[in-house]
Amino acid sequence: MDEKPRSDDKAARPTPMMAQYIEIKSANPDCLLFYRMGDFYELFFEDAETASRALGIMLTKRGKHQGADIPMCGVPVERADDYLQKLISLGHRVAVCEQMEDPAEARKRGNKSVVRRDVVRLVTPGTITEEQLLDPARPNAFAALSRLRGGDGNKLDGGWRYGLACVDISTGAFDVAEVGEAELAGELARLEPREIVAAEAICADARLTSQLAHLDAPLTALGRDVGGESAARRLLDFFCVATLEGFGALGEAEIAAAAAAILYVERTQKGKRPALRRPSSLRRSATLEIDAATRVNLELTRTLKGERDGSLLATIDMSATPAGARLLAERIAAPSTEPELIAQRLDAVSFFVAAPELRARLRAILARAPDVARALSRLSLQRGGPRDLGNIRAALAAAREIVALFSAQEAASLVAQEIAELAVSDGELERAIATRLADDPPLDKRAGNFIAQGFDAELDEARALRDESRRVIASLQQRYVELAETKQLKIKHNNFLGFFIEVPQAQGERLLRPPFDAVFTHRQTMQDAMRFSTRELAELEAKIASAADRAQERELALFEELAGAVLARAQELQRLAQGFAALDVFAALGELAVKRDWTRPHVDSSLDFEIIGGRHPVVEASLEAQGKIFAANDCDLGDARAGKIAVVTGPNMAGKSTYLRQNALIAILAQAGSFVPAKSARLGAVDRLFSRVGAADDLARGRSTFMVEMVETAAILNCAGARSLVILDEIGRGTATFDGLSIAWATIEHLHEVNRARALFATHFHELTQLTKRMGRLVNLTMKVKDHAGEVVFLHEVAKGAADRSYGVHVAELAGLPASVVARAHAILAELEAADRRAPVEKLIDDLPLFARAAQAAPPKDALRETLAAIDPDALTPREALAALYELKAKAARA
Repeated sequence: MDEKPRSDDKAARPTPMMAQYIEIKSANPDCLLFYRMGDFYELFFEDAETASRALGIMLTKRGKHQGADIPMCGVPVERADDYLQKLISLGHRVAVCEQMEDPAEARKRGNKSVVRRDVVRLVTPGTITEEQLLDPARPNAFAALSRLRGGDGNKLDGGWRYGLACVDISTGAFDVAEVGEAELAGELARLEPREIVAAEAICADARLTSQLAHLDAPLTALGRDVGGESAARRLLDFFCVATLEGFGALGEAEIAAAAAAILYVERTQKGKRPALRRPSSLRRSATLEIDAATRVNLELTRTLKGERDGSLLATIDMSATPAGARLLAERIAAPSTEPELIAQRLDAVSFFVAAPELRARLRAILARAPDVARALSRLSLQRGGPRDLGNIRAALAAAREIVALFSAQEAASLVAQEIAELAVSDGELERAIATRLADDPPLDKRAGNFIAQGFDAELDEARALRDESRRVIASLQQRYVELAETKQLKIKHNNFLGFFIEVPQAQGERLLRPPFDAVFTHRQTMQDAMRFSTRELAELEAKIASAADRAQERELALFEELAGAVLARAQELQRLAQGFAALDVFAALGELAVKRDWTRPHVDSSLDFEIIGGRHPVVEASLEAQGKIFAANDCDLGDARAGKIAVVTGPNMAGKSTYLRQNALIAILAQAGSFVPAKSARLGAVDRLFSRVGAADDLARGRSTFMVEMVETAAILNCAGARSLVILDEIGRGTATFDGLSIAWATIEHLHEVNRARALFATHFHELTQLTKRMGRLVNLTMKVKDHAGEVVFLHEVAKGAADRSYGVHVAELAGLPASVVARAHAILAELEAADRRAPVEKLIDDLPLFARAAQAAPPKDALRETLAAIDPDALTPREALAALYELKAKAARA
């Protein structure tokens, strides 16, 4: 017997519109779906609940699905950018689904037909382009990763080599690099991507993801690897070229990463092609390498709290343009190691220091120049508006002004080079935009009235008819007021009814009766109003709609024509944007040098490191705001053979950490091409900078404060070389006294005998100051303190010599410890110091050999264990596994 159809089958089926929503949502499961319905983007089901919580908007319901209410919330289309900004900042991805046809077209297919919709873009943290969503002074890039086995291809040899592509859709920047696994986190920390994308296999690597967790950038899986011939083909197709040779010598990993980036661009932009520059390989050897921990410790672009204010970048940024601010951040993040390039950049800054009037006039012009790169990007993605065209016009005019300003000047080489780039800007394009575009164009091209009056006769005719019809509407309203005998009658318009007549409820009842019903036709009853129409109003509406549609259609066509002319000169405009940024940085650093009384450093290829009267740029600026003076100090770590190590002792709060940091920051500023806060500075270019300052745990990765300290110290001792600069603060303080002293002692010996780097080593282990008797390149420095009538005065001055006390109990007293605790601490300290004097450290130093001799007794390497540890069983073919087994057996026999 056949089962009868269930009575609720029909109710269980979703409506056509909801079926469409479910289908589109299933294709974008990792995104919140903004589903366009008229003037709103609606969200349903779990998306609605998530968005309601994140945005603080009301959650309602619409119909039922499988017997349950469907949660719903929505945001107005005109305010969508505000809501998108909040969702993106919270780490969400959003799929924007638009109506792809007019509802009238859908109705032609039948009453139950659904308007065709589709996702037009994915909005993610690393792919936003809207001006309202972007930080003007910060790049908005995403990083794409690929990886290949290192070494010579032998699975037993070498680790992973990573390809890295950094793409900023908002400006067109496209850089690639190849790095080792140990260098990947540091390189990503330098680039500060808003998002990282990679193949699923990379995203599933727990060890790698834990290393990247501190970057505060979501990791997105692409789904599959992009490598080999398919990677090269994707690049060739995107850039419409026949060969990659014109891109320079890109490695296999770089090509794979670039292809992964292009794949992500295509997925998120849904077929729209942004104006990306061709990929450029980052020459990592030409920039100062700074690991992720050092960047955090030195607060280069963000403070320890993650804020820009209070960082080195925020303190020195006097740029006049957003592009200049972004370039300055890039140079601070990756200072050069090439003395010749550094000297050329310093020449450019010196030129502006010596020309205050010219500098002021240039900065005034640049302040009016818009962000060309981001305007160009929006136009290329068809998200631009008339204001972006106006920005291009203003940029071309600014370029012309700057060229004229420098016409009689003999500028520094890099300045002259940028002026020459601006001189080739297209005057024809500027004139074309100027004659077509109104003086104050709107942001949205659908707002209309952005094409200048008198430029296009067809557009002027349609506008005249549209505007005349509006005056007729006003006249018609006045006539209907007299006819209906009520001054409360209004003619209004909405997208659903078109033009209609609205009167209060009481007046509407009159219009339903003779003689008014012969003229007024009832359309809709509201809670407190009634709506009507007339034959005359319907005919007029058709004429107005036709004229308005023709005007909008013609104006949009002229916009696309003008945008096409701009995009045809995209490369020229990108060079113009780069020229603005470079000139802005040079002039801003000149302004900074004059206002802060900074001096030009000398950077060469020696091992010198001599700073006279150095100051901490951030602390000095903070003190100046309070009307206080910063105490300047000298630093000399130079030596013809290898770097000196300065052991810095002194009380807490005396300024040891500030002294360490200021010398590192002066090196960064000098190699970034900036003047520095010092009376003079002579530096041999630093190739790698390491910093172990401050205390923090990493509980998410199971690391205590002391473990973090040891991990960072290990990285320094394993990687620093003779051209490196190392600053170490309080090594060994997180464990027992003798353990800590032993580690600090051995660390200094290793730095002196093995790394041979220039280093500053702050410590409270006063025993270490005795090591100068055995190590020729070790010097002692101390923070001067004045003890007056039992009160300790910190002078914040550095002098040669060693401290004999740390004054920790005094600092504890300043912090507010109870008087009884302080008194007891003084008593205990006196007893401990008396005992310490009976066991002088000199004898201990004489009894212990130096690191170089002690290292000879290190245990031999176990080749068998090392080979076994290098094997990845899951990555071996059967043949490679058999070969590995034979190799292990042979090594075991030799052992």
